[in-house]
Amino acid sequence: MEVILKKNVEGLGKEGELLKVADGYARNYLIPRQIAVVATEKNRRVLQHENRIEEQKAAKEQRIAEDILSKISNITCTIPMRAGDNDRLFGSVTSAHIVSNLKEQGIEIERRNIQLEKPIRELGVFLVPIKLYKDITANLKVVVIKEGEIILD
Repeated sequence: MEVILKKNVEGLGKEGELLKVADGYARNYLIPRQIAVVATEKNRRVLQHENRIEEQKAAKEQRIAEDILSKISNITCTIPMRAGDNDRLFGSVTSAHIVSNLKEQGIEIERRNIQLEKPIRELGVFLVPIKLYKDITANLKVVVIKEGEIILD
């Protein structure tokens, strides 16, 4: 019997896949638990429609990510922090600081997308990777300066 999976099933397949399974397995397990539906012509058309919608959504997300990538490549994120005499920070620069600085510059990014391995604890210039989409990663230039210092670009 051919079925269309409605949920991911380990060892069987992923959601939306069209599979051929034993009749008893489909009738007694998959269909009653609403894990799969019979692959009728109507259900196949619904699956194709849902796949087209997913592809359009993915393409839109990719275009948005590429747009943000072009914006990020042209900006520098300058963060003033209190620091001691030896240029060690009192505290550290975290992804939350970077997100708020980018928000001030008009770029909305979620904190979990910033791939900061460890918090920045000293003054200087750092490249911070930001994962925007599956295979699109931007490198943001982050400049950490002493509070009250004037920067000259």
